[in-house]
Amino acid sequence: MKAILMTAAGNADVLALSDIEKPELPSPHHLRVKLAAAGVNPLDTKLRAKPIYYPDRLPAILGCDGAGIVEKTGSAVTRFKVGDAVFFNNGGLGGNLGDEPGCYAEYTTLHEEYCAASPANLSLQDSAALPLVLITAWEALIERANLQAGQTILIHAAAGGVGHIAVQLAHHLGVHIAVTVSDDKKAGLAQGLGAEKIIRYKEQDFVQDVVEWSRGKGVDVVFDTVGGETFLRSLNAARIGGKVVSLLATPLAAADVQLARLRNLSLCYELMLTPQVMKLHDERIRQRKILEQGAQLVEAGKLGVLVSYALPLKDAAEAHRLIEKGGVTGKIILTMD
Repeated sequence: MKAILMTAAGNADVLALSDIEKPELPSPHHLRVKLAAAGVNPLDTKLRAKPIYYPDRLPAILGCDGAGIVEKTGSAVTRFKVGDAVFFNNGGLGGNLGDEPGCYAEYTTLHEEYCAASPANLSLQDSAALPLVLITAWEALIERANLQAGQTILIHAAAGGVGHIAVQLAHHLGVHIAVTVSDDKKAGLAQGLGAEKIIRYKEQDFVQDVVEWSRGKGVDVVFDTVGGETFLRSLNAARIGGKVVSLLATPLAAADVQLARLRNLSLCYELMLTPQVMKLHDERIRQRKILEQGAQLVEAGKLGVLVSYALPLKDAAEAHRLIEKGGVTGKIILTMD
């Protein structure tokens, strides 16, 4: 089969199209999936540049998001049959070909419990764009922030992969939404998805604007997908006793901790990779159930995913360059023949 192998740590040029053997089923509970597409995430570019989880296990197949058709089932599989359409987040963290393989390939294998039936009204290729961003936004807003109807939220980078899903989830929950975006096109997207307050962060002070919008209080929740200075400034955008949920490691100095303490803020972190990295089987099943609930929202017309680039598998390096350049709206996928 064709696969993109990461042959070493480095820039996008270390991704090479190769011919390798189809993966065999690792256990009677596994499926082999003929992939229609793989989602490309900023995570992939970071693991390519610095393979922090399995630095000594190369070559590797990156890409944790995939969707396709079940091609073979293990003898103990009960949840799926050959021919079923599925989507999932699995593998792709940089381990060698004997570990959980990634999705930059024509075939992959995964445990049946980590796999969900793909949304009936979404193409298989577009379904591959959804898992990581859906799980991330769901865990951040629903499980970390406990977001409730009638509350207020500020979502940073609302037109990005995670951001545009978070806006839709917050809107579905009945939350009042403020967002930061970089330009008019992204502003239009966020507004169309349910955002009420649009802040162009290059031209406006998001702290001042969001405090004014929230009648001087600050928002109940800030969802930080940017990190750095944006995270630190967000401490003043949340209300007293509010929550700030971040996807990034945060540069908290003593003065920042004191500010958060003074404002009685809850600081939460979201890393959807934890169940896979720490091999938490039950937690991975919980994440699969998030995909199933997300698929129901897609089928009900309450959630969608924007795919801005659909590139052939051989152009994986170009997909990485686009992400590293910055400013991608929605998601990028790699499609298989």
